[in-house]
Amino acid sequence: MGTRDDLRVLVLAGGLSYERDVSLRSGRRVLDALRSVGLTAELHDADVSLLPALQADPPDAVVIALHGATGEDGSLRGVLDLCGVPYVGADAQAARLAWDKPSAKSMLREAGIPTPDWVALPHDRFSELGAVAVLDRIVERLGLPLMVKPAQGGSGLGAAVVREAGDLPAAMVGCFAYDSTALVEQYVTGTNVAVSIVDQGAGPSPLPIVEIVPRDGVYDYAARYTAGLTTWHVPARLPEAVASRVSETAIAAYKALGLRDLSRIDVIVSTDGEPHVLGCNVSPGLTETSLLPLAVQAAGVDLGVVLSALVERAASRRVH
Repeated sequence: MGTRDDLRVLVLAGGLSYERDVSLRSGRRVLDALRSVGLTAELHDADVSLLPALQADPPDAVVIALHGATGEDGSLRGVLDLCGVPYVGADAQAARLAWDKPSAKSMLREAGIPTPDWVALPHDRFSELGAVAVLDRIVERLGLPLMVKPAQGGSGLGAAVVREAGDLPAAMVGCFAYDSTALVEQYVTGTNVAVSIVDQGAGPSPLPIVEIVPRDGVYDYAARYTAGLTTWHVPARLPEAVASRVSETAIAAYKALGLRDLSRIDVIVSTDGEPHVLGCNVSPGLTETSLLPLAVQAAGVDLGVVLSALVERAASRRVH
């Protein structure tokens, strides 16, 4: 494999998802971080020129800074596997599982990890069975308030909190604009936190917990990526025992979903101090307002150092 200074890294960013702009910002941040510690790194879009480039001059490792389906649903990772190019992060199978929220929640529930009750509703079934009857039954079964979000997707796109039954139809329509299946789950009142997990070879380790306080109460796309709309507290303002339980729950979720290298586990801590896992992200944002870099900074380490260690670990998996 050679020494670390010999490694050539390809950072993939952009793509064609709704999150392209965020991905490009993440990619540039990764590029700068890797170069700051002496690695040779290039930025490349996930377009028709990617495969020829990989075949002509394969990098030692890839860092996937793509968000949305391209970076997180496992498909690109499967292509990288076919090309024999190692990459930082979850393998294709684990990414595919984590990307589909209902499947991930089922796996978490089977592992005994708390996650809010839910129903996944494809648009076709929603129409065939009668929207009014279905929505009435959802409210009756899960109660209010509810959280509606795409079964597959990120960055809060298409997500909405429903506090009144009359607002549920509009929330479903907004959700179906981003995905053909809606995930409707119980809205747990409490503290929104994110636990970034990094495994540099000695096992998964949680970084300081980030508490998320959106100005308008909902951590949607604007709140995530617009400076001034969200306040973060790192470490989170949680009692020590609760924080410990949150980190342990996040590690358990990471292991249950078969993740690797790095991930971000999103958790809501209920008012009685119990953590409930909402989902996970196998390609966490790395922009100036993203949560993983905030956690890295709070841990007192350099993002470039962390990423370079993960790159080395990925490169060591290369089959010669």
